[in-house]
Amino acid sequence: MADDGRAGPDTGVPTRNWAGNVTWSAARRHRPTTVDELRELVAASRRIRAVGSRHSFNRLADTTGDLVAVDGLPPTVEIDPVRGTATVAAGLRYGEVAARLHEQGYALPNMASLPHISVAGAVATATHGSGERHGNLATSVVALELVTADGDLVRVDATDARFPGLVVGLGAYGVVVRLTLALVPTFEIRQYVHLDLPREAMDEALASAYSVSLFTDWRGTGFDQVWRKQVADQEPPPTRWLGATAADTPRHPVPGLPGDPCTVQLGVPGPWHERLPHFRPGFTPSSGQELQSEYHVPRTAAAEALAALDGVRDRIAAVVQICELRTVAADRLWLSPQYDRDTLSIHFTWIADAGAVAPVVAAVEERLAPFAPRPHWGKVFDLPPAAVAAAYPRFADAVAAMVAADPTGTFRNDLLDRYLPR
Repeated sequence: MADDGRAGPDTGVPTRNWAGNVTWSAARRHRPTTVDELRELVAASRRIRAVGSRHSFNRLADTTGDLVAVDGLPPTVEIDPVRGTATVAAGLRYGEVAARLHEQGYALPNMASLPHISVAGAVATATHGSGERHGNLATSVVALELVTADGDLVRVDATDARFPGLVVGLGAYGVVVRLTLALVPTFEIRQYVHLDLPREAMDEALASAYSVSLFTDWRGTGFDQVWRKQVADQEPPPTRWLGATAADTPRHPVPGLPGDPCTVQLGVPGPWHERLPHFRPGFTPSSGQELQSEYHVPRTAAAEALAALDGVRDRIAAVVQICELRTVAADRLWLSPQYDRDTLSIHFTWIADAGAVAPVVAAVEERLAPFAPRPHWGKVFDLPPAAVAAAYPRFADAVAAMVAADPTGTFRNDLLDRYLPR
């Protein structure tokens, strides 16, 4: 089979990330079908990294050695009704896991905007949904199993002192094969979209429902769309709400794109996993041709951070497809962008032009610098390493734990060496 840049000629492991802006440097690519096969592979490798659903926009998953995909391992979902947990295969995507949980009467507290992302990759990078009372996806993890550099299969849970560092581990501790997630009873959500929200209504809007996203293209001072995902028995919002007007047709976050790929709107009730994401599993996620950046600032500094970005509004508008604002609750995971602080996440979906986007990313980072921004680990950013380190109170502990777990640097790569040097 010819290698078209999307699938490897021998293993089926893609040669590029989802957006196509990163081509892996790996000498070899692998898709083991058993944990024992994976253990042998890791033990024999001098450099190895795991890759998930490839929805990363930088070289976090890259390596010059062996690149391994874990989606060939058995796709197990094992529910423990006594403990209220599910142990799931690392390579499964959230959409697959969620549907199986719902069938058995269970749910996860939240979902990211894309159901297409793998569980292990999303957890390792602290990917998140939205909601003032909800943590990121990693906060549902109560245990995980991983293959360490010497090929051992190890299970780690909250009784291990390393656990808060290892959950959002950036792939630096080993190759995760299974994760155990805390569950809640299944529930229903209604999704409403409102248009043209004034900025002064931001705080009230973000606190108004189970999960809320605000969208802007930075061509005006307000928000073009508000996506409210509320529990089904909550009172529906009025047509005119906080100065915004209810949409009467399904919407896509990116202006001009059809709403068909998006989850059901207009207040129709449905299961949590069919409403909390923005996009349906059967469609191409998001807009397709894009780059992404995301910065997390203290929730208390939301208004000031947006005011700072107003100074580069025109530059952002020239290269952004859409910008999404979400809230995420604080947690205790050492390298989580939400560590010890409630957060406003400012997410940019850029045009697919790295040369045009790079100077605007630099301008955004300069404007946000006074707010100690923490970047999404899997997206485009170029913050000074010292600034990133200073933003995490347990940064030194995280690096020390990585070195202790992998003294030979089997799971290291250039991005880790730059931002988490040994």
